[in-house]
Amino acid sequence: MKDYKTRLVLGTAQLGMPYGIANKTGLPDQNIIEKIVETAWAGGIREFDTAPVYGDSEENIGRVFKRLGIENKAKVISKLSLEGYLEDPNIIRKRVEKTLSHLSIKNLYGVLLHRESDFDSLGNGLKGQLQRLQEDGLVESIGISVYSTVTAKMALESQLITIVQIPSNILDRRFENAGIFEAAKAFNKQIYIRSVFLQGLLLMEPSEISASMVFTVPIIERFKKLAAHYGISREQLALDYIRAAFPDAKIIFGTETLEQVKRNLHLWNQDPLTDIVDTCRRTFCDVDEKVLNPSLWPTH
Repeated sequence: MKDYKTRLVLGTAQLGMPYGIANKTGLPDQNIIEKIVETAWAGGIREFDTAPVYGDSEENIGRVFKRLGIENKAKVISKLSLEGYLEDPNIIRKRVEKTLSHLSIKNLYGVLLHRESDFDSLGNGLKGQLQRLQEDGLVESIGISVYSTVTAKMALESQLITIVQIPSNILDRRFENAGIFEAAKAFNKQIYIRSVFLQGLLLMEPSEISASMVFTVPIIERFKKLAAHYGISREQLALDYIRAAFPDAKIIFGTETLEQVKRNLHLWNQDPLTDIVDTCRRTFCDVDEKVLNPSLWPTH
C-alpha cells in the first residue's frame, strides 16, 4: 500500500487554545500535548501547522520538539499577521524570529500570510521582506491561507508563493469547481487542505448542534446516511474522500485529545474506498456556503 503518511500535517490550534465548534475538552495540558506530538511523529507525521494567534501553540509544541529531540527534523508552517507592518516593516522579521524562538527551531518550512486580504500588501514592500527571509535561511517557502477561490487563483499565479492553504472537505465543491487543484498542479504549487472535518461539525450528532446552527442538521443527517451506506464511520468517509479526490494535496487535521490523533492515524492508514468520489460529489453538490464557511456561522 502506498505510504500516505507524508501527506498528513498536524494542525496545532487546539494545542494552544480551545478551538472548534465540536471541542468538548478545551486546551489539553502539556503532558497530553507532548503525547499528541510524540504519537503524531511516531505515526509518520513530519509537518506541523501553527500560528502566533493560536494562543500558546508555538511555545507548547516548541517545548515538545526540544524534549523529543526533533527540533532539527520537524517541518513547521506558521502564519504572519501584518498588523503594524506599514508603521514598522521590520516587524515581519521580528515576528518570524520570535516564532522560531518559541518553536526552538532554526528556520520555518513555510510562512503563510494569515489573511487573504494581505495578498495585496505584496506590492507594498512585503514581497522584498519575505524574499530576504528566504535569502537569510529563516524561511524556506512563502504561502498564503485563503478562503476564496479568487484569491487562491491569484496566489497560484504569483511567482513568490509556493504554498496555498484552502478549506475543503467532503461537502465543499467550491475549489474543485474553480479548477484550483488543476491550477496548482500546472504551476507546480503545493495545496494544503484544512477544515477536513469542518471544525468538527461533520462529526457532531444532530442533537448536539445548537439552535443557532440548526440549518446544518439536514446536511449532517445526509452525511450520516452516506457513511452508514458504506458501513464506515463519518471520520473515515471524510478522510477517504479527501485523500482520493485530491491525491497531490497535503491534509491538515487538528486534535485536542490523544485518542483523536490515534484514531485519525489509524483511519488514514486503512485501505481507502475506491468508488466514493463521484458519489460524494453528487450527494453534496448543492451545499449552501452558509454551512461551508465558519466565518458566516452565528457567533452565539
